[in-house]
Parts: sequence; structure tokens; C-alpha cells
Amino acid sequence: MDLAALQQALSARGEPGYRAKQVWEWVAGGAEGFAEMTNLPAALRDDLARDVPFSTLTVAAEARSRDGTVKTLFHTHEGHPLEAVLMTYRDGRRSLCISSQSGCPLTCTFCATGQMRFRRNLTSSEILDQALHFRRQGPLTHCVFMGMGEPMMNLEAVLEAARRLPDLGITHRRTTISTVGWLPGLTQFVSDVSEPIRLAFSLHAPDDALRSAIMPVNLRYPLADVLAECKRYFELRRQKVFVEYVMLRGLNDRPDQAEKLVRLLDRKIYKVNLIPYNPTGAYDGSSREAIAAFKGVLDRAGLPATVRLTRGRDIQAACGQLAAEQAA
Repeated sequence: MDLAALQQALSARGEPGYRAKQVWEWVAGGAEGFAEMTNLPAALRDDLARDVPFSTLTVAAEARSRDGTVKTLFHTHEGHPLEAVLMTYRDGRRSLCISSQSGCPLTCTFCATGQMRFRRNLTSSEILDQALHFRRQGPLTHCVFMGMGEPMMNLEAVLEAARRLPDLGITHRRTTISTVGWLPGLTQFVSDVSEPIRLAFSLHAPDDALRSAIMPVNLRYPLADVLAECKRYFELRRQKVFVEYVMLRGLNDRPDQAEKLVRLLDRKIYKVNLIPYNPTGAYDGSSREAIAAFKGVLDRAGLPATVRLTRGRDIQAACGQLAAEQAA
């Protein structure tokens, strides 16, 4: 829903200010179209259906996993691809992973999105419409900005969308913004955002040398600078930072590298999320035994760590995989 276009259409008709709120309440509640909005005059519903697209995105493809995960490939109005994923769990969680850019300019070597051409930042409406697409399919509980793109490079639009998520049932404490360490946006986020939105740092290596080899952003913003901002986030909010660490066979999964991670991260500030790799062709994923051994080092040192439950592997649910498949 392009909320600016909605406001313009309502103003052009001379509608009272509360009409926009009425429309948004229906949209956020999962309405399928303007026709359902029975507290609006019928003529207004007809005019809005004619003049205001109900979504800024079109669905290009959708895949459903045996485990209930749903991945949707969207196109913007000019045909740029982006993806979003809905993950459902037995405890009732319905968690979204949504995109902030079409493609990504930061070229992390293990990420399918990083191998795609970067198109542009998404607007706040395009970000929000990913969540609204799934809201029309049922309640939502959590959201992470960890799909296509680097959210901190498009922070204003990301925050504008995130601030509307509570209307969809996703509280700020259940909203997480992830970064690979784009320092200008991260610094702004830590300094200026008052809502208790969670922070995740995609680390993936325990030292600058390896991280720079697989994540070129580290050449520009090295670990010490990024971790200093993560520490500041914790000191201001008293909320732990989630550390994402994808497990790559023979590259970053050795016990001695786990020991480096222990020395790098303060256990009071960080919680590590070990991610079994969903292969995109560049690397192999670590074995279960290697992941368990790596986690064992963290456990013995008292650094909080979990292994992410793998979801949607049979539908290529890693970032960028569906878009790449459709473009092939």
C-alpha cells in the first residue's frame, strides 16, 4: 500500500483526515481489498480501488516448503526482484524475513543476493507490503530485516516500515534489524532510534583477515569499529546483540576459530546464532559434528549460543536463491 498515494487520493476528494487511518486499520488487519472496508462510503471504496493500487508489489513466484516455510518473489513496478520469507513454528510463532533492497551492493561471497546485480533501495511502502502480503494469510508475530540488501544502507525507509509493524501484531521487541557492519547506518540507528528494536550483527568470521576475504565491507569498516557501536547499543538499551554466524565447511568452523570468537565477544553483550549454511554454490555447509564442536567451545566459555533451526531448504529459502533461479 503506497500510503503517500492513498493520502493524496483522499485529499483530492476532500475526505476528512480520519479516512487514511480507517483504511490503514483495515489494511494492517489483513483486508484483501478496498471492498471489505465497510465503514467507508461505497463510492469512496470504488474510487480508491480504481486510483490506488492495493500493493506496490506484484507476486512473481511463490514456493512452499514441507516444513511450512513460504518464500515469495516479488517484483517492483519496474520489475526489480526482491524476496520475503514466512517461517511458521510449532509454538505458534509466525516470523517474517523481509528485504530492504533489490539486490545488494556489498557482495558477501557466501550470499546469493551478493552475487546479483544491485538495483535500488526499496521504499518504505515496498518494505511494508512484503509484511502485508503475509498478514493477509494470517497473524504475524516476529520480523527480521535480513532478506535481500543491507538495511543500514536504507535506514530511514526501514525504520518507517518497522514503526508500522506493531499495527500488524509485531511489537518492536520482536522486530530485529540486521547489519553486516555498515557503520554510518549502524551509528545512526544506535544514536537516534528510541524504540526497543533489536539489533543483529552478521559476523561470520572471528577475525578481520578472514572476514575481509569473505565480506568486503570489513575492509571499509573493520571489526573493532563495528563492535564498538554494538557495545554502545547494549549500554544504551541493555538489550543483547544477536550475532549471526553462518557455518562454512573448513573455512570458519574450526574449534580454534570458536576460541577466537570467545575472545572477541563479551558474553554479557552478545548472543551467538550459529546458522547451518543453505548452499548457494560458493561454499559447503559445515557438518553437524563440526557445528556441535564449535558450539561446545562457546558453551564451555559461557558465551550464549544457539543453532538455528534450518527452514525451507527444499525451496531454496536462502536470500536471493529464488530470484536467481527465476532469472536463470
